[in-house]
Amino acid sequence: MRIRPTEAEDVEGISAMLTALTAAGKRTRPSDPDFVRATYVANPQLVASHVAEDDDGRIIGLQVVMRAGPDDPFGVPEGGGSIGTHVAPDAGRRGIGRALFARTRPMAEAAALKTLDASIADDNDDGLAYYEAIGFRTDRTGDGRIVKRMTLG
Repeated sequence: MRIRPTEAEDVEGISAMLTALTAAGKRTRPSDPDFVRATYVANPQLVASHVAEDDDGRIIGLQVVMRAGPDDPFGVPEGGGSIGTHVAPDAGRRGIGRALFARTRPMAEAAALKTLDASIADDNDDGLAYYEAIGFRTDRTGDGRIVKRMTLG
């Protein structure tokens, strides 16, 4: 497995992985290439965006951190960031999330983010357990979501 910064050429591979997550019932947001490009690759709010590749170069993980603005759609306070982690349905339990976070966290700290929020579907047991395991704690709940927060610095 290799962790590296996301590149424009990754859009199709990320889209394929996210589409597989949707098919597995683990994702509800869009996964088409235009959404991937605008949200995870070319978003001006991005602080960090990394992919995990398997030995064949297939994208099996993605982690992004975005700086929160005044009207953040997830309710993240200004000065904080929003983190999203996605691992291919056939690649779980291999340490991909931890490896991604080892690259992402220092970038979030270097960007002077005070907190990181992860908004997770309340029925996503794997996602909830992952964020707890790396040090996030429940901050708020509602609308079928549980928001886990980590204080940085």
